[in-house]
Formats: sequence, structure tokens, C-alpha cells
Amino acid sequence: MRTVVIANFDKSGAEEFQDLIISVLRDRGYEVTGLGYKGNELVDPKPGQSVPDADLAIVLGGDGTVLYSCRLFAEKPIPVLGVNLGTIGFMAEVVREEWLSAFEKYVRGELGISERLMLSVSVLRGNQLLLRETALNDCVLSGSASSRMIFIDVELSGIELGRYRADGIILATPTGSTAYSLSAGGPILHPETDALILTPICPHSLSNRPLVLPGSEKITLTLKQKQRIPVTLTVDGRGVFLPEEGDVIQVSRHRAKALLVKSDKRSFYEIVHAKLN
Repeated sequence: MRTVVIANFDKSGAEEFQDLIISVLRDRGYEVTGLGYKGNELVDPKPGQSVPDADLAIVLGGDGTVLYSCRLFAEKPIPVLGVNLGTIGFMAEVVREEWLSAFEKYVRGELGISERLMLSVSVLRGNQLLLRETALNDCVLSGSASSRMIFIDVELSGIELGRYRADGIILATPTGSTAYSLSAGGPILHPETDALILTPICPHSLSNRPLVLPGSEKITLTLKQKQRIPVTLTVDGRGVFLPEEGDVIQVSRHRAKALLVKSDKRSFYEIVHAKLN
């Protein structure tokens, strides 16, 4: 089995823990590659370096590191075993002391794979494609100043839903339902649900409620008028683009799914119970 070990070097002790895992697996005859991650970038990548082919990725950090790794593997999905170096996460379910046991169980076929819907996010200006991103949690279109509304026209599969006057709009996956969308009043979905969530952020109209949509839905957000404040498009917590008047943001299900190795120690419902009290 070819294994890649990705460590979040922003986490204390992550690099040393990565060295330990690589040493243990190589002693057992496995082919192992180590990658360092810091500040949303690979550490010291070689020119032209691509994502290594692997049968499994062991990811050391937290949910943010799992998000990064799933985006990294978006074009060639690799099962991700998330090892949390802090408290138990929604995606990094395995704690530090369980990594070897979880790895051995996965090799023996005793752990399942959770297939998670991802988002494909594109920004168009006229006929020009300006941006294409992949998200496992969510994409957010919001104003860059507090207490100032923006205006967003929303279409669902070509049918006009209406104009939202709000601090912004969150488009979330079921995996992202326990993140920003939840804080804005959105519902919690089981992470393997085939659905999307549209959650307005502090909407001006009380009738603008969160919507749960089919996973096949194609969502179009348009800034049809000049906004009073700058607008930011954020993907999985990263501010990646500043749309302008007339720009179109298209969001749909990504053609591939993220593959997360399930823990046999705790279920999604137990994690929700522990994290959200």
C-alpha cells in the first residue's frame, strides 16, 4: 500500500509525529511519502511537484487540514484518514493514540469509507472564466464590512428564486452543515446526504429561510447591481476572490466525492452530541 502522510506544521508536534508515523510504516514495508502543510500551502514543494499517487492519505491536524487534503486530492480522490492533534473533529475523527490501530483496521478492510459531496465553484465575467475552486465545506458570498447588506440574485437550475438582501449567502454541503451554515441558522445534515444547503446570513426579510436542495441542483449567484461595499467570495474559509458588478458565481456538485475513512470508535451523532452539547 502506498501511503502519503500530510502534516499541518502549524500544529505543535505535528512534524515529529509525522516522522514517527513514516518510520513505523516504512519498518513494516510500506511505501510512504511525507508532505508538510502550512498556511494553506505545501511546504517547500519542488518545481512542478504534483500530488503523489497513493492508496491512502493519513492527515495530521484537524478539520482544516482534512479540508485542505480533500481539495488537494479533488481530481484523483484518495481515502483520507484524519488524525486529530487537538480535540475530536467532525472530519478528523481519529485521535493521536488511535492512528496505528485505525490504519491496521483499514488495511484489513474493517473500516468503511464515507463518501462526501463536494462543491465545484466557478466565477464568470461575461464569457471569461475567472476562477474555479473546489470546496468540501462551503462557499460564502459576503460583504467585507460589518452591518452592511449586499444584494444577490439567486437562480436554481435557471429558475429565478429572487433577490436576497443580506450580509451574504452560504452554500454548504452536508459536511459543511456543522460549520458556518449552522452558526447562521442552517440545519444539520448527515454528512453522506445527497443535498446542498442555501443559508442567508442575517437576511433583511424574515421570510428568507435556509433551503435544503437536491444534490443535483445548479445554483447561480449574480451581482447585478453595484454594491455599496466590497464583496468577497470565500471557499472553505479562504478568501479567494473579489467579485465585481455583473459577475456570475456558479455552484454545483463536483464530479468526484471526498473519501473519508470512518472511525469505528464514534459515530457522527456521537460527535455532534460531544461537540454541540
